[in-house]
Amino acid sequence: MNLQEIIRRYPFPDPAKEDYGDLLAVGGDLRPERLIAAYSHGIFPWYDEHSPILWWSPDPRLVLRPEWLHIPRRLQRTLKKNSFRVSVDLACASVIRSCARVERSKGQGTWIVPEMIQAYERLHKLGFVHSVEAWQEERLVGGIYGLALGRVFFGESMFFTVSNASKTALVGLMQILQKNGFELLDCQQTTAHMRRFGAEEISRQRFVRKLQQGIVQTQGKPHNSCWRP
Repeated sequence: MNLQEIIRRYPFPDPAKEDYGDLLAVGGDLRPERLIAAYSHGIFPWYDEHSPILWWSPDPRLVLRPEWLHIPRRLQRTLKKNSFRVSVDLACASVIRSCARVERSKGQGTWIVPEMIQAYERLHKLGFVHSVEAWQEERLVGGIYGLALGRVFFGESMFFTVSNASKTALVGLMQILQKNGFELLDCQQTTAHMRRFGAEEISRQRFVRKLQQGIVQTQGKPHNSCWRP
């Protein structure tokens, strides 16, 4: 099934229209085809165990282009010390599950519910979801995961149990994206943390245009041919 067929079978509202709010749709499921259709429009699921599946496309959108990456001085010193061993796609399921154990502010629990864990693990097996891990000896101490589609990487979540571990993984991810000609990292939500690394807000319309330009189809399939560790 090619990308256009997937989009036809799993339609979503067009987020480029200015009259839509950040929440675009409610319900459905997390089967791989629906998720691919959603991300192709710049839409992602974000909900908790007490709500139905909610599909979002924030406006404005925080993005980080690889060439914008700013590495704070303290982190530069950490990287020079080789404090962590960095790997790619070595423990994706563990990174996803570790991110799911990170509680949101004010003790609200996690937004990565069990069905989301299963959905992204399926997408990893299909070659769409990837992770970058940070290790100390044989212990996984940080990581980041997300979905690659064409030349856009949708960052989903990161975690750390040792200071600077997730930041090191983020730098490793950005190096991969730059090496492979990715246009941008989608940060989804605006945070001061990602702004410190050089991320900037752009309008949703501009983001959707960038996304449409960056999606690459390989042999008629919505495959992320740009990703190379």
